[in-house]
Amino acid sequence: MKKPAHHVFVCASFRLTGEPQGACAKKGAARLLQYLEGELSDRGLGDVAVSSTGCLKVCDRGPALVVYPENWWYGRVESEAAIDAIIDSIESGVPAAEYLLA
Repeated sequence: MKKPAHHVFVCASFRLTGEPQGACAKKGAARLLQYLEGELSDRGLGDVAVSSTGCLKVCDRGPALVVYPENWWYGRVESEAAIDAIIDSIESGVPAAEYLLA
């Protein structure tokens, strides 16, 4: 397997019991994950891996995701427009400032 240039981790809010908790799952993280994967494919960005994660511990600012190796933490990613801005940031190398977590 070729190492991806970027890896996006999307909080799915799952806890050890397997139950979704927190803001990310309740605010549609699964739907956004699906959109993210589709949009990456449509843009031909096969060098970006996507994984869902357990809780990222930023529930008050969810849905949340992290882009590596840049270590960009994004919050309040609640729309397809937010996902588009984040994908644009991966392509440009400049973070989508309006969604960055401080």
